[in-house]
Amino acid sequence: MKVQVRYFASLRETIGLSHETVETQAIDLAALRTELMARGEHYRVCLMPERPVRMALNQIMVQDNASLTEGCEVGFFPPVTGG
Repeated sequence: MKVQVRYFASLRETIGLSHETVETQAIDLAALRTELMARGEHYRVCLMPERPVRMALNQIMVQDNASLTEGCEVGFFPPVTGG
């Protein structure tokens, strides 16, 4: 299936993309994150499990067990604080 992936803040800067369309076999966000890490060092540095990364699915904050669907939008971004 194809999903739209968006990267924000430091993730965007490290990966070098703000967004991309990804062909994936992943069924959930955890599996997608693993697939993306296999793409190379820039992805691995940003998305490794030890790094706190927030995720959104169709603009709603979710956990990594959220199921993917054809054409969904996934967002990855570092934790943020407001004030």
